Amino acid sequence: MADTATKTMAVQEKEPWFGKKERKLLTDPLEGNNPITVQVLGICSALAVTTQILPAFVMALAVTFVTAASNVTVSSLRNYIPKQVRMIVQLVIIATLVTIVELILKAFSYPVWKQLSVFIGLIITNCIVMGRLEAYAMANKPWKSFLDGIGNGLGYGAILLIVAFFRELFGKGTLFTGTPIALNIIGPSNELTQYWINTANPDSFLYGYTNNGLMVLPAAALFMVGILIWIQRSWNKSLVDIS
Repeated sequence: MADTATKTMAVQEKEPWFGKKERKLLTDPLEGNNPITVQVLGICSALAVTTQILPAFVMALAVTFVTAASNVTVSSLRNYIPKQVRMIVQLVIIATLVTIVELILKAFSYPVWKQLSVFIGLIITNCIVMGRLEAYAMANKPWKSFLDGIGNGLGYGAILLIVAFFRELFGKGTLFTGTPIALNIIGPSNELTQYWINTANPDSFLYGYTNNGLMVLPAAALFMVGILIWIQRSWNKSLVDIS
């Protein structure tokens, strides 16, 4: 019995830090187990903060940080948290991390904080964060829980950025507004603003084109997410529900 226990400990000690299973924790949420397009979680913020790339990027970073940090914290404390109050403890941990993110964002990027406003605070109720704590962090070690949090945060952020890219481009004719690399892509050029594709130029192939106001409405994000779900399931047939 002692020899068996020693061998088991030796095997556990030889577990790689970044082996196949660890890499899968990072890649799965980007492919076949995306939290938005497969698990259909975190849809509310995807509708609200994707009118431009900058707020979508900041939200993605915030959710990734909160998910990873809360996963590590809960995983480290999982053997000491009474089951009867585990969700209350999880909410306290998430709320603390969200408060830290909100205060840092408010101090260093006030315009973005003001633009995101209540949606940063609503990370507390984001189903992705609580779902990973319940489904993974409560049953696994801190390192793997950290990777799981990073992977799900990246999967969530990837969808936000894709949706924000098309909404900003076709809704406002710009990209990366509010950043040092802001680009004016499609629109009528004038003395103050120049666009790559000048829709006021009669010689332009997009002469008379007007940016689509529907793309800046929350409904457009819902359409975009639906299109992404359709594309993903068309490419990966194993995700299609045949029940």
